[in-house]
Amino acid sequence: MTRFAEKTDVPAERSRGEIETLLRRYGATGFLSGWSGGRAHVAFEMSGRRLKFVMKVPEPTEKRFTIYRRGTTDVARSPDAAFRLWEQAGRQIWRALLLVIKAKLEAVEAGISVFDDEFLAHIVMPDGRTVAEHVREPVALAYKSGTMAPLLPDYSERKP
Repeated sequence: MTRFAEKTDVPAERSRGEIETLLRRYGATGFLSGWSGGRAHVAFEMSGRRLKFVMKVPEPTEKRFTIYRRGTTDVARSPDAAFRLWEQAGRQIWRALLLVIKAKLEAVEAGISVFDDEFLAHIVMPDGRTVAEHVREPVALAYKSGTMAPLLPDYSERKP
């Protein structure tokens, strides 16, 4: 399976700018982006909520950039080739984030979904963590324990 925008030549900076423009067009009242510790951050305020998206950005020293296979042998890429592949991975991530945010905003605009449902995982709670960070572990534990409700209700025992 191919990755969305895996061959894009759009610089990451332009994608970040497009995200900011998109958010402003849909009514965001604040925006920031930055990077730290191998992560890129986009945060914004909209519809009375604070939201953040945090993406792991690849390290230029990752094997997928520095090594390739020739038959059964690992071969080192030139520093220039590795750098180009690393830059490409960064461009792809930013294009994908733009797509995700745009799709969510369009779903809300079209009435397919509501803002809080569409962005729930990324809403920042008062402690600075997102809703996803709060519920990820309890959800995993519920699935691991097997105490899940059935996917579809069982109507066979109900009386008409």
